[in-house]
Amino acid sequence: MDQYALITGAGKGIGRSMAILLAQKGYNLLLVSRSENDLTALSAQIKTDYKVKADFLAIDLSEIGAALRVFDWVKSLNVPVSILINNAGLGMWGNFNKLDVAAQTGMMQVNMNALTELSYYFIPVLKLQQQAFILNVSSTAAYQAVPTLAIYAATKAFVLSFSRALRYELKDTSIAVSCLCPGPTDTSFAHRAGMDALAELAAKFNMKADEVAAIGIKGMFNKKAEIVPGFLNKLSAAAATHSPKSLIERVTAGLYKH
Repeated sequence: MDQYALITGAGKGIGRSMAILLAQKGYNLLLVSRSENDLTALSAQIKTDYKVKADFLAIDLSEIGAALRVFDWVKSLNVPVSILINNAGLGMWGNFNKLDVAAQTGMMQVNMNALTELSYYFIPVLKLQQQAFILNVSSTAAYQAVPTLAIYAATKAFVLSFSRALRYELKDTSIAVSCLCPGPTDTSFAHRAGMDALAELAAKFNMKADEVAAIGIKGMFNKKAEIVPGFLNKLSAAAATHSPKSLIERVTAGLYKH
Protein backbone atom coordinates (compact mmCIF):
# COMPACT_ATOMS: atom_id res chain seq x y z
CA MET A 1 0.00 0.00 0.00
CA ASP A 2 1.44 3.35 -1.04
CA GLN A 3 -1.07 5.49 0.82
CA TYR A 4 -0.40 8.13 3.42
CA ALA A 5 -2.35 9.38 6.42
CA LEU A 6 -1.70 12.84 7.85
CA ILE A 7 -2.41 13.14 11.58
CA THR A 8 -2.15 16.33 13.62
CA GLY A 9 -1.70 16.15 17.37
CA ALA A 10 0.05 12.84 16.75
CA GLY A 11 2.61 12.98 19.54
CA LYS A 12 0.43 11.81 22.42
CA GLY A 13 -2.95 10.41 23.38
CA ILE A 14 -5.59 9.66 20.78
CA GLY A 15 -3.48 10.92 17.89
CA ARG A 16 -0.59 8.65 18.79
CA SER A 17 -2.92 5.67 19.12
CA MET A 18 -4.50 6.44 15.74
CA ALA A 19 -1.06 6.60 14.14
CA ILE A 20 -0.19 3.15 15.45
CA LEU A 21 -3.53 1.69 14.33
CA LEU A 22 -3.10 3.02 10.80
CA ALA A 23 0.50 1.80 10.70
CA GLN A 24 -0.80 -1.66 11.59
CA LYS A 25 -3.10 -1.40 8.55
CA GLY A 26 -0.13 -0.60 6.31
CA TYR A 27 -0.54 3.16 5.95
CA ASN A 28 2.51 5.37 5.70
CA LEU A 29 2.29 8.26 8.12
CA LEU A 30 2.78 12.01 8.15
CA LEU A 31 2.91 13.00 11.80
CA VAL A 32 2.40 16.56 13.03
CA SER A 33 2.70 17.82 16.61
CA ARG A 34 4.42 20.48 18.70
CA SER A 35 6.91 18.16 20.40
CA GLU A 36 9.79 17.02 18.24
CA ASN A 37 10.85 14.55 20.94
CA ASP A 38 7.46 12.83 20.91
CA LEU A 39 7.43 12.67 17.12
CA THR A 40 10.99 11.35 16.90
CA ALA A 41 10.19 8.51 19.30
CA LEU A 42 6.87 7.65 17.65
CA SER A 43 8.34 7.73 14.14
CA ALA A 44 11.18 5.41 15.13
CA GLN A 45 8.78 2.99 16.86
CA ILE A 46 6.44 2.85 13.87
CA LYS A 47 9.23 2.32 11.35
CA THR A 48 10.68 -0.51 13.45
CA ASP A 49 7.46 -2.25 14.44
CA TYR A 50 5.35 -1.89 11.28
CA LYS A 51 7.83 -1.36 8.44
CA VAL A 52 6.02 1.67 7.01
CA LYS A 53 7.24 5.20 6.41
CA ALA A 54 6.70 7.75 9.16
CA ASP A 55 7.78 11.29 8.36
CA PHE A 56 7.11 14.08 10.83
CA LEU A 57 6.96 17.84 11.23
CA ALA A 58 7.20 19.55 14.62
CA ILE A 59 5.13 22.72 14.44
CA ASP A 60 2.84 24.80 16.66
CA LEU A 61 -0.54 25.01 14.96
CA SER A 62 -1.50 28.01 17.10
CA GLU A 63 0.86 30.12 14.94
CA ILE A 64 -0.71 32.00 12.06
CA GLY A 65 0.20 30.33 8.78
CA ALA A 66 1.14 27.00 10.38
CA ALA A 67 -1.46 25.04 8.41
CA LEU A 68 -0.05 26.31 5.12
CA ARG A 69 3.46 25.31 6.25
CA VAL A 70 2.14 21.80 6.94
CA PHE A 71 0.61 21.69 3.48
CA ASP A 72 3.81 22.93 1.83
CA TRP A 73 5.80 20.29 3.73
CA VAL A 74 3.52 17.50 2.51
CA LYS A 75 3.55 18.92 -1.01
CA SER A 76 7.36 18.84 -0.99
CA LEU A 77 7.25 15.10 -0.17
CA ASN A 78 5.08 14.42 -3.23
CA VAL A 79 3.17 11.53 -1.67
CA PRO A 80 -0.46 10.33 -2.12
CA VAL A 81 -2.49 11.39 0.93
CA SER A 82 -5.79 9.56 1.38
CA ILE A 83 -6.52 10.29 5.05
CA LEU A 84 -6.52 13.60 6.93
CA ILE A 85 -7.07 13.40 10.70
CA ASN A 86 -7.44 16.79 12.37
CA ASN A 87 -6.80 15.72 15.94
CA ALA A 88 -4.76 18.62 17.36
CA GLY A 89 -6.64 20.48 20.07
CA LEU A 90 -6.19 22.67 23.12
CA GLY A 91 -8.34 23.30 26.19
CA MET A 92 -8.38 25.88 28.98
CA TRP A 93 -10.39 25.74 32.19
CA GLY A 94 -11.64 28.84 33.98
CA ASN A 95 -14.00 31.78 33.64
CA PHE A 96 -13.66 33.41 30.23
CA ASN A 97 -12.85 36.91 31.54
CA LYS A 98 -10.19 35.59 33.93
CA LEU A 99 -8.20 33.59 31.39
CA ASP A 100 -5.54 35.15 29.20
CA VAL A 101 -7.17 36.36 26.01
CA ALA A 102 -4.13 35.64 23.83
CA ALA A 103 -4.04 32.05 25.09
CA GLN A 104 -7.74 31.66 24.36
CA THR A 105 -7.42 33.01 20.83
CA GLY A 106 -4.48 30.62 20.36
CA MET A 107 -6.79 27.80 21.38
CA MET A 108 -9.32 28.99 18.80
CA GLN A 109 -6.57 29.06 16.19
CA VAL A 110 -5.66 25.40 16.83
CA ASN A 111 -9.14 24.00 17.39
CA MET A 112 -10.92 25.82 14.55
CA ASN A 113 -8.75 27.81 12.16
CA ALA A 114 -5.92 25.33 11.62
CA LEU A 115 -8.42 22.48 11.22
CA THR A 116 -10.41 24.51 8.70
CA GLU A 117 -7.34 25.58 6.74
CA LEU A 118 -5.91 22.06 6.60
CA SER A 119 -9.24 20.74 5.34
CA TYR A 120 -9.31 23.44 2.65
CA TYR A 121 -5.74 22.83 1.48
CA PHE A 122 -5.97 19.03 1.42
CA ILE A 123 -9.40 18.51 -0.17
CA PRO A 124 -7.96 18.81 -3.72
CA VAL A 125 -5.22 16.34 -2.76
CA LEU A 126 -7.67 13.89 -1.24
CA LYS A 127 -9.95 14.09 -4.27
CA LEU A 128 -7.19 12.53 -6.35
CA GLN A 129 -7.65 9.26 -4.48
CA GLN A 130 -10.28 6.66 -5.33
CA GLN A 131 -11.36 6.70 -1.68
CA ALA A 132 -10.31 9.28 0.91
CA PHE A 133 -11.28 10.29 4.43
CA ILE A 134 -11.32 13.35 6.67
CA LEU A 135 -11.72 12.70 10.39
CA ASN A 136 -12.15 15.79 12.55
CA VAL A 137 -11.84 15.31 16.30
CA SER A 138 -14.38 17.25 18.33
CA SER A 139 -15.73 16.39 21.80
CA THR A 140 -18.96 15.64 23.62
CA ALA A 141 -18.55 19.26 24.77
CA ALA A 142 -19.79 20.15 21.28
CA TYR A 143 -23.35 19.27 22.25
CA GLN A 144 -23.83 21.99 24.87
CA ALA A 145 -22.41 25.21 26.26
CA VAL A 146 -20.02 24.52 29.15
CA PRO A 147 -19.40 27.32 31.68
CA THR A 148 -15.67 27.51 32.61
CA LEU A 149 -14.92 25.74 29.33
CA ALA A 150 -16.76 28.35 27.28
CA ILE A 151 -14.32 28.81 24.41
CA TYR A 152 -13.26 25.17 24.28
CA ALA A 153 -16.85 23.92 24.03
CA ALA A 154 -17.67 26.58 21.44
CA THR A 155 -14.71 25.55 19.27
CA LYS A 156 -15.79 21.92 19.44
CA ALA A 157 -19.34 22.86 18.47
CA PHE A 158 -17.80 24.58 15.45
CA VAL A 159 -15.86 21.42 14.54
CA LEU A 160 -18.99 19.28 14.66
CA SER A 161 -21.12 21.72 12.65
CA PHE A 162 -18.37 22.32 10.10
CA SER A 163 -17.76 18.59 9.69
CA ARG A 164 -21.41 17.81 9.02
CA ALA A 165 -21.73 20.62 6.47
CA LEU A 166 -18.49 19.62 4.75
CA ARG A 167 -19.63 15.99 4.68
CA TYR A 168 -22.75 17.02 2.77
CA GLU A 169 -20.84 19.24 0.37
CA LEU A 170 -18.46 16.37 -0.45
CA LYS A 171 -21.05 13.57 -0.55
CA ASP A 172 -20.70 13.12 -4.32
CA THR A 173 -16.89 13.01 -4.21
CA SER A 174 -14.43 10.33 -3.13
CA ILE A 175 -14.02 11.98 0.30
CA ALA A 176 -15.98 10.77 3.34
CA VAL A 177 -16.04 13.22 6.27
CA SER A 178 -16.55 12.04 9.85
CA CYS A 179 -16.45 13.72 13.24
CA LEU A 180 -15.22 11.96 16.38
CA CYS A 181 -16.72 13.28 19.61
CA PRO A 182 -15.02 11.62 22.59
CA GLY A 183 -15.86 12.29 26.20
CA PRO A 184 -13.30 12.27 29.04
CA THR A 185 -10.25 10.32 27.88
CA ASP A 186 -7.19 9.14 29.78
CA THR A 187 -4.68 11.50 28.16
CA SER A 188 -2.61 14.51 29.25
CA PHE A 189 -5.33 16.85 27.93
CA ALA A 190 -6.86 17.64 31.34
CA HIS A 191 -3.46 18.47 32.82
CA ARG A 192 -2.59 20.79 29.93
CA ALA A 193 -5.98 22.47 30.28
CA GLY A 194 -5.32 23.16 33.96
CA MET A 195 -8.02 20.74 35.12
CA ASP A 196 -6.00 18.71 37.63
CA ALA A 197 -8.57 19.58 40.30
CA LEU A 198 -11.13 17.53 38.37
CA ALA A 199 -8.87 14.51 37.91
CA GLU A 200 -10.73 12.37 40.45
CA LEU A 201 -14.09 13.09 38.81
CA ALA A 202 -12.75 12.51 35.30
CA ALA A 203 -11.12 9.22 36.30
CA LYS A 204 -14.57 7.74 36.98
CA PHE A 205 -15.63 8.29 33.37
CA ASN A 206 -12.37 8.20 31.41
CA MET A 207 -11.98 5.96 28.40
CA LYS A 208 -8.56 4.76 27.29
CA ALA A 209 -6.97 6.62 24.38
CA ASP A 210 -6.41 3.33 22.52
CA GLU A 211 -10.09 2.46 22.81
CA VAL A 212 -11.26 5.88 21.60
CA ALA A 213 -8.80 5.79 18.71
CA ALA A 214 -9.96 2.33 17.62
CA ILE A 215 -13.61 3.41 17.64
CA GLY A 216 -12.72 6.57 15.75
CA ILE A 217 -10.75 4.79 13.03
CA LYS A 218 -13.44 2.13 12.62
CA GLY A 219 -16.14 4.78 12.37
CA MET A 220 -14.10 6.74 9.83
CA PHE A 221 -13.66 3.71 7.56
CA ASN A 222 -17.38 2.98 7.95
CA LYS A 223 -18.08 6.57 6.83
CA LYS A 224 -20.09 7.47 9.93
CA ALA A 225 -21.08 11.13 10.24
CA GLU A 226 -20.72 11.36 14.01
CA ILE A 227 -18.77 8.96 16.19
CA VAL A 228 -19.41 9.13 19.94
CA PRO A 229 -17.38 6.47 21.78
CA GLY A 230 -18.85 4.83 24.87
CA PHE A 231 -22.40 4.30 26.13
CA LEU A 232 -22.28 7.05 28.77
CA ASN A 233 -20.96 9.55 26.24
CA LYS A 234 -23.73 8.64 23.78
CA LEU A 235 -26.24 9.08 26.60
CA SER A 236 -24.87 12.48 27.64
CA ALA A 237 -24.80 13.71 24.03
CA ALA A 238 -28.41 12.63 23.53
CA ALA A 239 -29.46 14.23 26.81
CA ALA A 240 -27.76 17.49 25.90
CA THR A 241 -29.45 17.52 22.52
CA HIS A 242 -32.97 16.88 23.79
CA SER A 243 -33.00 18.63 27.20
CA PRO A 244 -33.60 22.34 27.91
CA LYS A 245 -30.37 24.26 27.37
CA SER A 246 -30.69 26.11 30.67
CA LEU A 247 -30.87 22.80 32.55
CA ILE A 248 -27.84 21.35 30.78
CA GLU A 249 -25.85 24.53 31.45
CA ARG A 250 -26.62 24.32 35.17
CA VAL A 251 -25.54 20.68 35.23
CA THR A 252 -22.28 21.27 33.36
CA ALA A 253 -21.55 24.36 35.42
CA GLY A 254 -21.82 22.21 38.54
CA LEU A 255 -19.57 19.50 37.10
CA TYR A 256 -16.88 21.89 35.91
CA LYS A 257 -17.09 24.49 38.68
CA HIS A 258 -13.80 26.36 38.87
